Amino acid sequence: MDIQMPLMDGLEATKVIRAKGFSAIPIVAMTARAMTGDHDSCLRAGMTDYITKPIRKNVVLEMAEKLTRRPTL
Repeated sequence: MDIQMPLMDGLEATKVIRAKGFSAIPIVAMTARAMTGDHDSCLRAGMTDYITKPIRKNVVLEMAEKLTRRPTL
């Protein structure tokens, strides 16, 4: 989820998605906002995790693996 989108930013879009009952869908912030508190703002909005720009392929792949990993018994 891009944080700086026109009309509705990513924080608000995430809140709307969560309010509609989509709590199990992972939402990852992808943003250039890397100031103190930005990570926490994303999590408070309902995002699952946070990646800062510039986006790096290995970071995205690691995040995808982390979020799709099946729990071990």
